[in-house]
Amino acid sequence: MRTLFASLTALLFVVGAWGCGEQEQVVVYKQGKYQGKPDGRPWDNAPLAEVFRGGNWKQGDRTSWEEQIKNRQLAQHEYKRIGQ
Repeated sequence: MRTLFASLTALLFVVGAWGCGEQEQVVVYKQGKYQGKPDGRPWDNAPLAEVFRGGNWKQGDRTSWEEQIKNRQLAQHEYKRIGQ
């Protein structure tokens, strides 16, 4: 019984140490092909719902999106928030 416990403990230690090892990770690129997700423009997305404090820009309108971002940044400015 004691040898069984010792061998299981040793096996658990070896498997645990083996699982913490670092394996080499290599990215294989295909020439001329983009493998990732295509990025979209942020103003093409619909604003979040008001429950999530979403913006109020119009979908697809870059200028209204930029104005929303500027207003959000001003609201995060400490001097503006405390009224000085």
